[in-house]
Amino acid sequence: MRIEGRVHRLGDHVDTDVIIPGRYLTLRDQAVLGTHCMEGLDPGFAARVRPGDILAVGRNFGSGSSREHAVLALKGAGIGAVIAESVARIFFRNAINLALPVIVCPEAARALMAGELAVVEPDSGRILQGGQNWTAPPFRGEVAAILAAGGLVAHLRQSLGGGR
Repeated sequence: MRIEGRVHRLGDHVDTDVIIPGRYLTLRDQAVLGTHCMEGLDPGFAARVRPGDILAVGRNFGSGSSREHAVLALKGAGIGAVIAESVARIFFRNAINLALPVIVCPEAARALMAGELAVVEPDSGRILQGGQNWTAPPFRGEVAAILAAGGLVAHLRQSLGGGR
């Protein structure tokens, strides 16, 4: 898997209420959720993101409530991968279950330049921008299988032989 897009930056402690405000939790459509992504923090965020773009974030990203809506909003906005200094554990698992690669690589998260193209290779853990190259531990085992399948539900269907 290779993700290539422009980098968008956010700081520390961006919680799930900031990613998608609670008033939108009745929505289920990923694309509609995406239009409201980060609107309280950066009203123009969703309009600037293009499919496959990369989000570089600071510490404690995705803290707060365990809502899957936050991941759906990021995906609906077009985010293809998140590079973080650190991430809340439940957000990380929700992201994997919904097939959004979240890579913890503090050096890359701090150094990626906003507005510039970058490449993320979750299978190898490589992150590239310009002449710089960072490596994080690649996804392995069940986590890699879930991402490769397109999420937990798709992975379970494959594991069960395509059954519903």
